[in-house]
Amino acid sequence: MTIRNIRPSDYQSIINVLNDWWGGRSMSNMLPKLFFVHFCGTSFIMETNEQVLGFLIGFCSQTYPRQAYIHFAGVNPTYRKQGIGRTLYETFFETVQQLNCNQVRCVTAPVNQQSIAYHLAMGFKPDSGDSQLNGIAYSSDYDGPGEDRVLFVKQLTALKRSIMATETV
Repeated sequence: MTIRNIRPSDYQSIINVLNDWWGGRSMSNMLPKLFFVHFCGTSFIMETNEQVLGFLIGFCSQTYPRQAYIHFAGVNPTYRKQGIGRTLYETFFETVQQLNCNQVRCVTAPVNQQSIAYHLAMGFKPDSGDSQLNGIAYSSDYDGPGEDRVLFVKQLTALKRSIMATETV
């Protein structure tokens, strides 16, 4: 398995499987190609024999230069529970720390209990919100009417291991 920076040419292979990876939910409209063009330095793909095992799309905030944001991450359902997501997240954390970011943010839907549990396990904390579901604060209508989101934040500290985008895992 190798992990490397994402390239614009990776877009089609990911967008073709995205909805399937999310159990048939329509997710592809949330991941336009512009992320594969403009955020290559902070976005990663893990693959083996040219098969995509997982990916992470993230960037450093222009508005808040010490913050980074994970926009989208996914792992092939066949390869889940093998540390692929964790490796992609840790690669992102180290990369943005080198770019002077000390905080990472991301969002998920309050009904997505699997994503919430994953982010909590990765050390993210729910940020403030105006409502709660199962004890987790969320912001109503964050992404438009009926599009509620849990806002997560993680403070970065020194990582235990060094990961380079070109490293073989």
